[in-house]
Amino acid sequence: MNKVVALVGMAGAGKSEVSAIFAEKGYEIVHFGDATQKEIKKRGLEVNEANERAMREMLRQEHGMAAFAILNKEYIDEALKSSDVVVDGLYSWDEYIVLRDYYAGRFSVIAVWTSPKIRYSRLSVRPVRPLTPEEAFSRDNAEITNLDKGGPIAMADYMIINNGTLNELRRNTLKIIKELE
Repeated sequence: MNKVVALVGMAGAGKSEVSAIFAEKGYEIVHFGDATQKEIKKRGLEVNEANERAMREMLRQEHGMAAFAILNKEYIDEALKSSDVVVDGLYSWDEYIVLRDYYAGRFSVIAVWTSPKIRYSRLSVRPVRPLTPEEAFSRDNAEITNLDKGGPIAMADYMIINNGTLNELRRNTLKIIKELE
């Protein structure tokens, strides 16, 4: 039976890098944030931190705090028919509960943690959707305060500390993938 591995962490922690390593090992990636991007484009809005936050909040008002688990469950189910799945970007406690209950027995969470100083530096130079340190802190504050993002991090089955090099991140990720086999 194929499994679902969800990645949780603050912006810039390295979730996308970890999901890419999972993809190399045959996992299909489901990006929770794609629901936000699709809705922004559908409405003809500019892609920026303010619009992304407003859209995430609107989707949660419409679907509840488990919005992204609900909106992406069909994509996860479809991918599970042929492979294991890595979910890039678990956000909230409610999403965690929905996925844990729905995929009972084949669901794991990996928290990717990086110090704020390093994350903010990475976010300021990333090629897609860069953030200033002020924008990054604002996003952190909103995710911790409004989404209960700390819960899934605290309940993670595995933790990757990503304060080092990409090679270290890769080694730590591959170790976890091996444990999940």
